[in-house]
Amino acid sequence: MTVAVFTFVLMLATVLKEVLALLVNRQATFLTVIQAIGLLIPFVMVYALPMGMLTATLLVFGRFSADQELTAVRASGISLVALVTPVLLLSVLMSCVCAAINLEAAPRCRVAYKHLLFSLGVAKLDLLLPEKTFIKDFPGMILYVGKISGTNVQDIWCYDLDAAGKVKSQLRAESGTLQVDRATKTINMQLFKTWRTEIIEGERRPYYAGEAGLDLEMKEKTEKEPDLSDLTFVQLHAKKRELESLGIRDTTPVQVYMHSQVAFSFACIGFTMVGIPLGIRAHRRETSIGVALALVLVGVYYSFFILGHSLGTHPQLAPHLIVWLSNFIFQAVGAVLLWRANRGT
Repeated sequence: MTVAVFTFVLMLATVLKEVLALLVNRQATFLTVIQAIGLLIPFVMVYALPMGMLTATLLVFGRFSADQELTAVRASGISLVALVTPVLLLSVLMSCVCAAINLEAAPRCRVAYKHLLFSLGVAKLDLLLPEKTFIKDFPGMILYVGKISGTNVQDIWCYDLDAAGKVKSQLRAESGTLQVDRATKTINMQLFKTWRTEIIEGERRPYYAGEAGLDLEMKEKTEKEPDLSDLTFVQLHAKKRELESLGIRDTTPVQVYMHSQVAFSFACIGFTMVGIPLGIRAHRRETSIGVALALVLVGVYYSFFILGHSLGTHPQLAPHLIVWLSNFIFQAVGAVLLWRANRGT
């Protein structure tokens, strides 16, 4: 029930904004809308399944404690650990399901959903420079843009390639601006606070370059290249090896998404381990208390993933390890709380 509710809520905004608008504007048939919604479900399930598991755990054990059933169970000689073992095993099973969705099903369905929108003419002109993607559409270089907001860009990496396709120099900028000149079919980028690294005979020589300019020739693209967030785990691993073969040592953005997909698969276990003792401590029959507590815990858990992705262009901070902190914290806190609840403290 909780998974169904969260799936509906999480899909509502996207469906109203993108999918139903196509039907109203007569850009799509009813069957196409159903297909689009079906492709969105696996992507939303990535978030709905752990949230549903946490909410259900809080509601069940909160009512279990409020109705004095826990006292009756203990009086019968059954420990809390023995009682919750099936629930913990269920959380492990749900984590396996989450892994299958996170690593394979969700990215493929998300790409298929975007392809469907593209085929209906929803694609925009700003797809010329997709965010968080190693763009290889420009000859002699590989470009990565962390964020685009209007004409402002942030976290820009530019790799110049030699005749053999290997990296010969690297340019990195914190911010910049861009202008699209459709008359000459070029994208003009002005970069600020740039650092350039020359690679001479295998030796890297970095120096501060101040401001720098890039002129990129636009190409007509039939379809957008998938973002890193839309790649499966196998595709991300292949992308990492491809970049390393070109001489790009720093593949932190790819590693962040790889680790996020795996780490997020363990959310059900951490949520369940925390949800059981907190539900018992809440000692409430009301559903609203359990839902409110679940939303707070979900916000804390996801904050580490948001932090890790925001630091994706800062390899010195190890953002690919930050995404694991929420699992370690929730499972450690859950284990302590379960141990204390089992002792009746």
